Amino acid sequence: MVRSRPSLGLFGIFGRSPKLHQLDQAFRAHDVHPRLVPDAVKLTIIGLLEDHAIGGKPVPQAYSAAAEIVGYCIMGADAFVSEDDPNRLADIERRIDRALEFTSTLDAQLVLLTLHAGVIQPSVVKQFQLESDGE
Repeated sequence: MVRSRPSLGLFGIFGRSPKLHQLDQAFRAHDVHPRLVPDAVKLTIIGLLEDHAIGGKPVPQAYSAAAEIVGYCIMGADAFVSEDDPNRLADIERRIDRALEFTSTLDAQLVLLTLHAGVIQPSVVKQFQLESDGE
């Protein structure tokens, strides 16, 4: 199946693709400014979401879940703590623990993406004892 590629826009003339807008909104919903996430990482996230989606079209909740785990990896636990939902941090950390156990999951690929892209918070690397085979 051939999937459409999201557009970054050309000098701001054509605008960003709806997929990138949706991902940016998901990051904002989790208090992560989209500019903290490089466009190359965003494009890879969208590709991974499409690869794991039934029919190649991710549901809106998939964007939110991806933004949450990537946001945690980029910002670290201290910056990602939420007063309005005290269980949020524990839920994300459980997802990462499961991702380390089941390495073919989307969550595992998202954590690995942040590690390889060099955007992961050193405290997250230390807390979960992450390492890359290439390092």
